[in-house]
Amino acid sequence: MRILIAPDSFKGTATAIEVAEALAAGWKAVRGNDDISTLPQADGGEGTLSAVAASAAWRWRQTVVDGPDGRPVLARWLLDAGGPQPRALVELAESSGIALMPRLDPWRADSRGLGQVIDAALREGVRSIQVGLGGSASTDGGAGALMALGLKAFDRHGVPVGAGAHGLREVDRVEVDGLAPLPPGGVEILVDTAAPLAGPRGAAAVFGPQKGARPADVARLDDGLLRWCRVLRAAGLHADPDSPGAGAAGGVGFGLMAWGARAVSGSERIASITGLKSQLARADLLLTGEGRFDGTSWTGKLVGHLLAAAGQAGVPAVVVAGQVSAGAGVPTVSLSELAGSPDAAMADPRRWLYAAGSAVARRSDR
Repeated sequence: MRILIAPDSFKGTATAIEVAEALAAGWKAVRGNDDISTLPQADGGEGTLSAVAASAAWRWRQTVVDGPDGRPVLARWLLDAGGPQPRALVELAESSGIALMPRLDPWRADSRGLGQVIDAALREGVRSIQVGLGGSASTDGGAGALMALGLKAFDRHGVPVGAGAHGLREVDRVEVDGLAPLPPGGVEILVDTAAPLAGPRGAAAVFGPQKGARPADVARLDDGLLRWCRVLRAAGLHADPDSPGAGAAGGVGFGLMAWGARAVSGSERIASITGLKSQLARADLLLTGEGRFDGTSWTGKLVGHLLAAAGQAGVPAVVVAGQVSAGAGVPTVSLSELAGSPDAAMADPRRWLYAAGSAVARRSDR
């Protein structure tokens, strides 16, 4: 049999690469003669660079930038210089991610570091850039990123505004003459959410609490994002705040759209970069997985996209997940059931992923 193992990460417990390796090892322990290919996947969030680097000949680059709290961080990105149109892949979590914050700061954290990484890629002469949005520390509407790319923002007294969401509450006008032009091939933002910029399903309401925003902060954060929208429009930068993905990464999606970027499905784009379609065409079985498999997995999430792709290719699929809800609709293996509890599964994920790989292989013997 030809087995394609293409999982997402199990957030907080194992990377997509670790998941793929453990499942492959478990399968080989039962069916050592099968042809196994591992193809870790991602949706634009944390781990996107590693997933692409594991399956494509992109070169690592790194740039020292301002982290989300202003301290310098070493941010990695990927360069594909092998063709006539060099391109870059950037991951927001590397430069402006919440994991870089020693403590949450919903008002001062910003996305400047992301803009600095994009600027570094532009200076390398890339013709296009793809930006993975996920794991952001801020709700700054992409203001920090745009300012790192040359936009200037001022309050009503003509004083440059401060960093983060706090600055959006004060912004009165922007100057866009110094804003870097898009590369010739454009910029894609890879999103895993359809959230608009503001409102009950927007950046502040849905994701603000994860970044330290209290209930009383959410309305004020929303006000700042909408003010930012009006100011950018007044300067001639247009983006629809209701566009799916505008609320991604605390509104960075909106800010980059105003620059001219285009939002695409992160899972679909990474699948394309890693060659998922061609790999599926040669596979007899797809083995994929994520931390929790439930009804929402079919609504734009990575594993739902992989299952749809497998269905179109006529390839049967099995899902391994930390937890599985009832009525999954496809064959599944639950690590929590194998380990006896969710806590036991999370305490030693590689052990239970190995066991899951072996369990699926044994099913294939029947």
